[in-house]
Formats: sequence, C-alpha cells, structure tokens
Amino acid sequence: MIGVVGGGQLAMLLVEAGKKRDVDVVVQTAVKTDPAAKDTKQIILHDPKSAEGTKLLAEKTNFITFENEWIDIPGLVSLQNNGVSFFPSLKSISPLINKITQRELLNTLDIPCPDWLTIPLEKSFRIDLPSDWTFPMMAKTAKGGYDGKGTKIIKNSEQLQELINDETKEQWMLEKWISFEKELSIVSSRDSKGKVRFFPIVETCQSNQICDWVLAPADINNDVALLVKNIVSSLLVELDYVGVIAIEFFYGPEGLLVNEIAPRTHNSGHFSIDACSSSQFDQQICITSGIDVPMPEMIVNGALMANLLGLQSGYPTSVSQRLDDLKAIPGLNIHWYKKEEEKKGRKLGHVTYLLNKKDSLSRKKEALSVLKNIRSIWPTS
Repeated sequence: MIGVVGGGQLAMLLVEAGKKRDVDVVVQTAVKTDPAAKDTKQIILHDPKSAEGTKLLAEKTNFITFENEWIDIPGLVSLQNNGVSFFPSLKSISPLINKITQRELLNTLDIPCPDWLTIPLEKSFRIDLPSDWTFPMMAKTAKGGYDGKGTKIIKNSEQLQELINDETKEQWMLEKWISFEKELSIVSSRDSKGKVRFFPIVETCQSNQICDWVLAPADINNDVALLVKNIVSSLLVELDYVGVIAIEFFYGPEGLLVNEIAPRTHNSGHFSIDACSSSQFDQQICITSGIDVPMPEMIVNGALMANLLGLQSGYPTSVSQRLDDLKAIPGLNIHWYKKEEEKKGRKLGHVTYLLNKKDSLSRKKEALSVLKNIRSIWPTS
C-alpha cells in the first residue's frame, strides 16, 4: 500500500496504475468528489497541503508520493525523520517546488535556460532590464502556476510596472521572450538504485498557456535527443532524485533551453498509458512501492494525446454528446477524469490515438488529421 498526496486526475491515474499492480493507493484530498477519491478505497479527507493530513496518511503507509509540487516541506520533515519514505525525497524535491530556485539550480549546473530575473516584493523597486531584452516578456509566479494560471505576457512598460506594483504579495519572475521552433518535453524516472529510464521525447503544443496536444515521439535529431537525456541525467544525479520527473524545453535559434521542471507525473506523459509497455504512472507506483521497475518501451510507432478542456458556459453541445461523438472515432482511447463540473479551461479528460505511420513526417500528418477530427467535436475553447 502506498499514499498519494493529492486527489486530482494525476492521483486518479496513479490509483488506476496501482490496481494493475495489485497495489492499494490511499489518497489525501480535501473533497470526496475529487477524481482520485472516486477510484480509491481509502481517503484521508484533508487538504493536500496539510502536513497534519499527511501525518494521518503516514499512519496507513510509510511510502508516500505526490500528485503536485505544492508541498509544505518544513511540515513534513518530522515525518521523514520518523521513517516515512517520500518519493521523491523532501531534499531532492525542495529546489523544484519554486520556479526561482529551479532556475538557480539550472544556473549553478550550467544547464541552459532562458535569461530571467526575480521581481522583488518591494514595491519601490525600479527594474533595470538587460540591454538585449525587448517586449514581449514572460512573467511567472514562483509557486502555484499551472494550466495557464500564474503566467502573464508582458507586452509593454505599462504592464511591466503593473506587475512590479502587484499587491497580491506573490513572488514573480520575469523571463526573456524565447522564439522557438518546437516545445519539447521528456518524462523520466530514477529508481532507488540510481537507474534512469527515459520515455520518448515528445513535441507539445500549447494554447493559451495550456497544453493542447502532444506528439510522440518528437521529430528531432540524435544530437538534440542526446543533450536532452544528458540534462535529465545530470539533474537527477545532482538531486539524488528517486521518482518520476518531467522537464519541458524550448528548441530553436537559441538552441535547447530548459523551460520548466515538474517533479511528478505530467500531462505530456499521458500518451504512455496506451503507447508504452510501462506508463509514467506505473513507473511511479513501482518506484514508490519497491516493485522492480520495468523499462518503458514504446510499443507502437507513435501516439497523439489531446486534452479535453472545459468549454464556456452555454456551449451548444453537451459533455455527454461530445463524449459519444469522440467514441465514434475508430481507435481513439478516451480517459475521463470524472470531474463534477465543466469549467472553461479545466482539464476534464484526454484522448490518445496510436499512430501507424513509420516515418516522422507521415506520422505528424496522420496525427494532425486525427486532431482536426477531435477538435471538430471538442474544440480548445
């Protein structure tokens, strides 16, 4: 038995992976109707950010993993000192739960990433931008941003001043705008023996800062693929990281740059449920529970994953009708998260289509053709 802090779709998919391994999963979540709460037999009904809730979770199992990185590390240290094993460990996850400390780590290791700077919380601060920075720029909150939240495109000096004067007391970082040819992502795992395993590198496409679709594998040359894997290995070894991790990259005129690091399973790895011999969720279940970790081999030529996001209120076609129409597409695998309410931009599910073409160009044409059919039924907004 293992514990998962969090009750959203990532936790739900961990519960499903656990059932395939006969591993029971206890979920810590605040709401009985959360996706994972509906699938598991045992719930610790506490906010996932509550260390007291995690203490109750630890009474059920000494092996605990996380759905997301919003973690009260100081509050959990006493549990770790008393024998609870966290995957990843609190020490290894600590630099990754904040985008600013992520960037500091990358800079220390000389791993390329976009130029960035911290916006101090003092409102009298006057920011001096590097001479080669121009508008637009990207602003990100240091903590808590996801699915388009916690990001702002800064288009002019007035918007920059508004950000500096922000009264929410959130810590922001500012990033030089990157022109890229492709956004890439890789999900990897490292077990307790130090063995690193890689899923295929994928190409991702964002819409309004939310992942729209993922194509696996990405069409990149061997040198880029080798650099991606070297970066991942360096980070995992430096952090003595045990668990599943996702790293997103920009690739283009400025080379390969790390965008963000997610110390958990990740949306860009969902294709692995249907397209690989061991999914990202299976890897995390095996690592956390001490089961021998299999090599995650791609068992098909390629895969397309597309997110199903909530649409605006009053959209003319109901959720159930859209799902029925998607089910009519031959070969489409639907993964539904069982959320109670459709809200605009909310991730409600995803679909995967296994691609048949052997060469990358034909695979992408095949993927975009299927995607067009999916989006005719379920648009992005």
